[in-house]
Amino acid sequence: MILIEHLLLGAAFVLLLSILASKVAVRAGVPALLLFIGLGILAGSEGIGRIPFDDPWAVQAVGVVALAFILFAGGMDTRLRNIRPILREGISLATVGVAMTALTVGIFTHLLFGFTLAEGVLLGAIISSTDAAAVFSVLRGKDINLKRLLKPLLELESGSNDPMAVFLTIGMIALVNDPSASPLNLIPAFFLQMGIGAAIGLGVGRLMQVVINRIRLEYDGLYPVLTIAAVALTYGAAAALGGNGFLAVYLAGVVMGNGDFIHKRSLIRFHDGLAWLMQILMFLTLGLQVFPSELVPVAGEGLLIALFVILVARPVAVFISLIGTHLMVREKVYIAFVGLRGAAPIILATFPLLAGVEQAETIFNIVFFIVLTSVLLQGTLIVPMAKWLGVYSQRPLIGFSPLTYVMEDGEITDNIVEATVMPNSYAVGKQILDLHLPSGVLVALIGRNREVIIPNGGTVIEVGDHLLLVTRPEVREELITQLCGTSSLKDG
Repeated sequence: MILIEHLLLGAAFVLLLSILASKVAVRAGVPALLLFIGLGILAGSEGIGRIPFDDPWAVQAVGVVALAFILFAGGMDTRLRNIRPILREGISLATVGVAMTALTVGIFTHLLFGFTLAEGVLLGAIISSTDAAAVFSVLRGKDINLKRLLKPLLELESGSNDPMAVFLTIGMIALVNDPSASPLNLIPAFFLQMGIGAAIGLGVGRLMQVVINRIRLEYDGLYPVLTIAAVALTYGAAAALGGNGFLAVYLAGVVMGNGDFIHKRSLIRFHDGLAWLMQILMFLTLGLQVFPSELVPVAGEGLLIALFVILVARPVAVFISLIGTHLMVREKVYIAFVGLRGAAPIILATFPLLAGVEQAETIFNIVFFIVLTSVLLQGTLIVPMAKWLGVYSQRPLIGFSPLTYVMEDGEITDNIVEATVMPNSYAVGKQILDLHLPSGVLVALIGRNREVIIPNGGTVIEVGDHLLLVTRPEVREELITQLCGTSSLKDG
């Protein structure tokens, strides 16, 4: 039996190594997820860690939960004003693009490697979606500055195409296991799943805004717990009712991220950190499930299929999906190149294992090899390819806006204080410069006799002045005591 202290030490050590790996990855220009998977492989039964692990159900469970939180965090960080101009293109890539990739890969593997057409399309469906965790970490981690609307389009596609890939994977598994079933049955199932998922996601997202604003919990630390429950509820309810849970959680995140509710900024930051933890956990688990000795026999097939996806299937899907759009050819070429595969295909590859598909083991190993190839080739060339195609902007990224940062949260009482100067205040008759306010305190505005004064160091404080102060939470009490005494005080 493993002692709990040993388990905690091991978990802490692996997490710290993963964090260090992310730093190394950024400096080396390698996607962090590649190093996370590598750590998992090293810790596995054929690595130096020798941890015995072969449990597709556990991998799938961890992956589904992790992807749900990653998609929710990605949705919360998506601004409608940024994606509205490219919404049609994003939806087309997330649906038509995914279907075209699955079909072309299916035909290719059927003709060259002896898979049945249904098995080939199943393999294509599994690797058809770009991975949200991979794309978000690469594009945001490198602070890539792309021209026009390429970056929001790529993020929108990666955040919204997993539902289609999941639908096609489950549908093709049913067709492989029951050849007599009609592919036409997938059409009504598609609209049913997406409709239920979208309805629940939009509904829960809007409901959570109302709940968070009205519930007024006694402890601020419970708000993240509330949103965690919301993510689980959204995915669980959508999946239980026959809908697409991944679409539901992504849309719930988008609705919440573009709404107004208290503690918004802190909750977005919390879920961003949680998404990173989920990425680490997911990729480590995927690495544990892989047996490197089993990858060698499929290396040839995997490499050829990976190159076909990168050079043929993905470009064909992108150009067909974006017919009639305003995008230039070089932009379409870049979108085709940034088709990073990551954790989502590996997780989907566990579905055939659990469903008893005959070629399931081979499919899983091929998918894993394809993901490694995609990350190594595409992930490391994101910036060079952008510069070569002329879609990399030399203009500096928009700087950090302190006002936006503060006002983005629905409740800013920790930073803004409004105070009325009473007759017994020591500040009466003194210049602001002579008040010796605590470090980190700024008198931003003064309301006096229905006038607004923008103060400077020489402004004299008078009885009845209404002060708007920006302060750090830890000096609030000291400020109240020094400046206002027993004066009335209210939060901003």
